[in-house]
Amino acid sequence: MGIFTYLPEGKTPKQTYSIALSVALLLHIGLGAALLMNADFSPAPVATPKPIMPVIDAVVVDQSKLQQQVDKLEQQKAAAKEREDKRIKELERRAAEAQKKRQAEAERIKRLEQERQRKEVEKRKADDAAKTAKAKAAAEEKARRQKEEERKRAEKAAADAKAKRLKEEEAAKKAEQERKQREAEERRRKKEAAERAEQQRMLEQQMAEEMERRQQARSQQVLTEVQKYTALIVQTIERNFIMDENTMKNKSCDLKIKLASSGFVISVTPITGDQIVCQEAVKAVTKAGTLPVSKDPEVFKQMSEINLKYTPQF
Repeated sequence: MGIFTYLPEGKTPKQTYSIALSVALLLHIGLGAALLMNADFSPAPVATPKPIMPVIDAVVVDQSKLQQQVDKLEQQKAAAKEREDKRIKELERRAAEAQKKRQAEAERIKRLEQERQRKEVEKRKADDAAKTAKAKAAAEEKARRQKEEERKRAEKAAADAKAKRLKEEEAAKKAEQERKQREAEERRRKKEAAERAEQQRMLEQQMAEEMERRQQARSQQVLTEVQKYTALIVQTIERNFIMDENTMKNKSCDLKIKLASSGFVISVTPITGDQIVCQEAVKAVTKAGTLPVSKDPEVFKQMSEINLKYTPQF
């Protein structure tokens, strides 16, 4: 624990020491004066008269005592001064130590205050920095969430767009496949139709050719039959024809003969030729009455109305 000494306001330790020394001297001087005044110098009380001592001896004795007293006072004064000096030095030491302690305490308090203020500033800065960091972190977190949400929205939009694109591509691919299938089917159908048409055409052509061949064959057959029966009719006419080489040689007659399906001669008409030959040819046909005909309708159709040229052969 420190020792504190009272100092008058505005006074330094040295000034305080001078004041204390002056007070002490005055007190000692006053004390010495009081002692001198209370010493043998005081008038003796009135009493019974004593024999009067020699004045000179009394004075000498008094001066010696006084000197002793003065010396004693001086010694006391010196001792008091020494004690006072020591006390004052101690006071000054204590005051200096106290001042030093106060200064140290003040410095410590100042340092503590500065440290407190520094810590407070640092704390305020730290709080501000923490608030700023917190606000920044919150802003960054908000920005991160917004960015994350935007990323998710973008990813979703991209996924939706991709899904839509894939769906459209799939639909387009399917449509293209269907179109190709339709085209292929159409080509196949057309090809098959063309092949069928070609087959039909070839078949019809073959049939037509066959028909034509058959018709030609039939026509040839009919023609052959017509020729055969025409030859038979000519032979029948020759059998009934009366020839005269002198009048008929190198002469002929074109006849038009209508026949029934049985060969019955419906009519016979000379068209052109030698009159004599024509007369005899008509007679010969009429005489025959029935001419040979084919039972084939087509052959008969060609012979139902026959034109033939008859030339007598000699």
